[in-house]
Amino acid sequence: MGSEQQETSVAAGPVGQQLQRARELKGLSISEIADQQHLRSSIIQAIEAGDYSKIDTELFLKGYIRAYARQVDLDGDALIRDLDAELAPIRQQREEEQQAHPLANIERRRERKRQLAKALLVVILLALAGYGAFYFLSGQDAGLAEEPAEATDSVEVPSEQAVAGSPLTEGSEEEAGPAEETEFSVSVEESANEVSEQVPPVVDGAPSEEQLEQPEPTMVSGDDVDLQEGTGLPVTAEQQSAIEPEAVPAEPEVAQSASSSTARLEMTFSADCWIQVTDATGQRLASALRREGDRLDVTGVPPLKVVVGAMNAVEAIQFQGEPLEMDSFRVVNNRSEFTLEP
Repeated sequence: MGSEQQETSVAAGPVGQQLQRARELKGLSISEIADQQHLRSSIIQAIEAGDYSKIDTELFLKGYIRAYARQVDLDGDALIRDLDAELAPIRQQREEEQQAHPLANIERRRERKRQLAKALLVVILLALAGYGAFYFLSGQDAGLAEEPAEATDSVEVPSEQAVAGSPLTEGSEEEAGPAEETEFSVSVEESANEVSEQVPPVVDGAPSEEQLEQPEPTMVSGDDVDLQEGTGLPVTAEQQSAIEPEAVPAEPEVAQSASSSTARLEMTFSADCWIQVTDATGQRLASALRREGDRLDVTGVPPLKVVVGAMNAVEAIQFQGEPLEMDSFRVVNNRSEFTLEP
C-alpha cells in the first residue's frame, strides 16, 4: 500500500521532479544515487532539473532514468513515456533548426564522407603494400629455386656414341692434365737431346775422332796416371770433373712452371648434382649433371669459378691436392657459387 501511495503522489510533473520527490521520500541524497550508478553528482542534478543537454544522447538519458527509477521504486516504463512527451518539443525544435540551417547538415554529411574516404584509402594502400611485398618475396624465392633446374634443362644429355667422341666427356676432362704433362715431358727430352749432342759420344769404350785428334797425355812409366798437357803433372779428380760437362736440370724447372700456370680441381658426388667450372680465360671446363659415384677432375688457368646446383650431393672437394672444408662455402637454397685460387 505504501509503494502505491508513493507512486500516486509523485506521478504528476516532469520526470526529473518525479524522481526528486521519490528520492526525498526515501531519504536518499544525490551523491548516494550517483554512487550507485557510478555517475557524477552533476548528472543526477541535471536529470532532476530537466537540463537534458548535459547528457550526450537520448539513449544514455533513458538508461540513467530507468536505473534511477529502480533505485526509488518507480515504474521505469511510465517514466520513459513521460520523457518522450517532454522531449517531443525539443526534437521538433531541433528539426526546425536543421531545416533553417541546411548548410550545417550538408557540411556534417560531407565531413562523414571525407572520413569514410580517408579510411578506405588507408585500407587500399595497406592492401597494395602487402601484395607488393608478398609478390617480391615469392618471386625472389622462386628465382633462386628454379635457376639450377633451368641450367639443367639447357644441358643436353648425349647418347653413348656422342659421349665417346665428345670433348666435354668426363674422360677427356680427366685426360686434359696428363696431355699437358706429356707435352712438357717431350720438351724436356728434346732439351736433353740437345745437351747430349754437344758432348762427344763414346762407343764401346773407343775414342771418337775428336778425341783421336787431341794429343795423348804423357804417361809415367810404371804408373797409369794421366798428366796435365804440357806440364807433366797428374790430373786431379776436381780438375777432371771441371772438364766434364754438367747435366742440365731442365725437368724440375719445366714442371715448376707448369704447376704455377694451372690449377687442378677434384670432386666426388654422393647424389645427382649439376656442376659448372670455368677458368680465368673463360673456358668452361665442366658443365653437366653428375650422378652418384661420379668423379670430376679438371685442370685450368686459375682462378676457377665453380657453381654447384646441389651442395648436399658433393661428397668431397680437393684443390691442388689439398682437401677443402665445404662448410666454408656460402650456400643459399642448397646452391653455392665460389672461386678457387692457388
